[in-house]
Amino acid sequence: MKTVLHWFRRDLRVSDNTSLWQAYTESDRLVAVFCWDDAILQSPDVGPARVNFLLRSLEALSRNLESLGHQLVVRRGPPEEVIPALAREVGAISVFTNRDYEPYAMARDERVRAALKERSIGFRSHKDAVIHEEREVLTRTGTVYSVFTPYSRAWKTLPVAGPLPRIGAPKSPVPSPPSLPLPNGGEALGHPLAQSLFPAGERAGLQALEAFLEERVFGYDHGRNVLETIPGTSQLSPHLRFGTVGIRTVLDRLQTARSRATTATRLKSCDTWLSELIWREFYIQILTNHPRVAAGAFRPEYNQIQWQGTDGQFDAWCAGQTGYPIVDAAMRCLNATGWMHNRLRMIVAMFLTKDLMISWQRGERYFMRTLVDGDLAANNGGWQWSAGCGTDAAPYFRIFNPVTQGEKCDPDGAFVRQWVPELADAPSDSIQEPWARPLLLARSGYVPPIVQHDVQRGRCLAMFKAVKGAAAPSIPNEETHE
Repeated sequence: MKTVLHWFRRDLRVSDNTSLWQAYTESDRLVAVFCWDDAILQSPDVGPARVNFLLRSLEALSRNLESLGHQLVVRRGPPEEVIPALAREVGAISVFTNRDYEPYAMARDERVRAALKERSIGFRSHKDAVIHEEREVLTRTGTVYSVFTPYSRAWKTLPVAGPLPRIGAPKSPVPSPPSLPLPNGGEALGHPLAQSLFPAGERAGLQALEAFLEERVFGYDHGRNVLETIPGTSQLSPHLRFGTVGIRTVLDRLQTARSRATTATRLKSCDTWLSELIWREFYIQILTNHPRVAAGAFRPEYNQIQWQGTDGQFDAWCAGQTGYPIVDAAMRCLNATGWMHNRLRMIVAMFLTKDLMISWQRGERYFMRTLVDGDLAANNGGWQWSAGCGTDAAPYFRIFNPVTQGEKCDPDGAFVRQWVPELADAPSDSIQEPWARPLLLARSGYVPPIVQHDVQRGRCLAMFKAVKGAAAPSIPNEETHE
């Protein structure tokens, strides 16, 4: 009787799950396990929104497995001890899992592999979180890409695998080893929830995907850059982060939606969303091929920047008290919900690094602690892009103007009014720049700007020039993420 163990990590679903499907089809008995890893739970980069999303997703996964006749075994401890011990306990000949590309996860998996080998138990990992791994999209000379546009073109020439079926009922009676109960809330794991709870689990992920692809995807090219009552973005990133939805399923259903695009504009929006999904894979391959980016700039010369901002300015940014309405509204929204629109992520990151001249790494870590979809590769890549020290071909001299950015993405000020109630009565033509009406600003009780953007722009360019060793180029004040 061939028994195998499937170890769930960032693949919390029963459908379109490579390792789970392989474990099920290649065995007589399948045992599914999730291990709480204290090294992750106690990391300073982990926060309540993400832990509680994970917990709710595990509850959904447990119910889904139970409906199919399987049990989710929950254990806690160092995986290199827990996983081999459970494999021996149930008589498993091999452990199956899906690959994780973060440096800690890769080192952890090697420890687990070595511990299993000592017990003559196999370890098999599978590609699942991405369509193409770090060495599958290469230049003509066989090197990895470091610029997105050529990477994206090459990515699109490669075949895309279709989704895998859902596993079925157990083929033979399966052992029922002891299992820890899932706690009722994150406080039992050291992460009491102080934010609203993002819908979690496989069903919620599939519903979010279907809702987006029904119509909103056809306006994504515009919707990704503006704040609307009905979100123009998919809000799938937490589900992709924890694997409650599989990327093959996403692309398969996007292709179906694309076939319904009746105009060039609608077709372009589908392609723009595909491009954003490819950005996700691009940043994963950057992290995997260049793990040093987890600790420093992709362009090493920028590690020498002498950041000039203060702790007080950083605290004001975190709290949404900078005096720039779109920045403050975005940060208050993040703190309350664990979520931030992608356009806003670029605006607040650019403001921290270019206006306050505070290290991108401080913002990166704050996002990781606060975001429900905090993902090392995407978060690191986004922050380095905004700071100008990452892979982008036109880096440090891109500087967003927070006022004009607010006017573009929140033209009537509805988002600002929602999250900065001090400005609820401000007229639309000045809500992004309330200091232009001193009496309004004084009556509102809203904080004045902690810096002047035009002044800080020049200082920022000089700060980068000191490291770059070349004159700052003469270009427009801002460019957008294409």
